[in-house]
Amino acid sequence: VQLQASGGGSVQAGGSLRLSCAASGRTGRSYVMGWFRQAPGSEREFVAAIGSWYSSTKYGDSVKGRFTISSDNAKNTVYLQMNSLKPEDTAVYSCALDMSGRYASTNEDRYDYWGQGTLVTVSS
Repeated sequence: VQLQASGGGSVQAGGSLRLSCAASGRTGRSYVMGWFRQAPGSEREFVAAIGSWYSSTKYGDSVKGRFTISSDNAKNTVYLQMNSLKPEDTAVYSCALDMSGRYASTNEDRYDYWGQGTLVTVSS
């Protein structure tokens, strides 16, 4: 399984970006896909996740109400719509896949595969 993230870039505060993560290879019927981010000098932080069962979702506290995760199962692709971006959202965003999960999880140890990351820069 390979994950290809895209959609990062530079935007001014208050702007929007949409990230995409396409999974190639066999993902199975039960899986969870998540987004994590890491800013320079900081620990990796959970952003959002979506589970294949009932499309359950979870969000990190810092992005609730601003970010929306969604998936297109036919395309094996998950999206992260990011609105009202703030300078503190600046980070490398990575997508991850839990091959056996059913419901969205914040626990990065559950994720089996990771994408290469895409940089999001928000200027004030």
